[in-house]
Amino acid sequence: MNRRDFSALSLAASAAIGLPQAARAQGAPAEGAQYTRLAQPVPVAASGKIDVAEFFWYGCPHCNALEPEFDAWARKQPADVQVRRVPVGFTPSHEFHQKLFYALEALGLLDSLHRKVFNAIHVERKRLNTEADVLAFAAANGVDGAKLVETMKSFSVIGKARQAKQLTEAWRLDGVPAIGVQGKFLTSAALTGSHAAALAVTDYLVAQARKARG
Repeated sequence: MNRRDFSALSLAASAAIGLPQAARAQGAPAEGAQYTRLAQPVPVAASGKIDVAEFFWYGCPHCNALEPEFDAWARKQPADVQVRRVPVGFTPSHEFHQKLFYALEALGLLDSLHRKVFNAIHVERKRLNTEADVLAFAAANGVDGAKLVETMKSFSVIGKARQAKQLTEAWRLDGVPAIGVQGKFLTSAALTGSHAAALAVTDYLVAQARKARG
């Protein structure tokens, strides 16, 4: 495991087991094993909803693998759960992709192009690390590239990217993908053995947050 990416080895170690089977044999997910608790909780918005944050990087192959499962999971959540994606900012490459994410969000293009960014990088093998790369990606997807690049440089996008980087640091993340719940709990496939198991642990943590809220 390192600060850039959770290793494929830890993902594969027990991928065939999965949490649902393990949970039946061993009981509820164990703190310190399938999830960790932050020593100092991260403040969450006072929306009255349970906060779930997926930390990711477009260039991470494990994030790409998780995305379809996480998207399906997120769409099934009840009204009292607020799901958000947080692009991490470990390095300048990560920060560039942060700005791309928030620019797509600002232009209302996230729903249509979020998965296509992953696909461009991991299937089409495009780098998307420069403005020229973004312009080419936009042209291929019928989007105004100049406007997209301009939005990446906007004050609001730079501000959101800065906040996301600060949030990454507050969570003390070692790698991605990772899922944070209610500013207190963190899980990942690196801890659980598979993406499906990580989402099952997330369900458990959401339920615990709901109980604590009363």
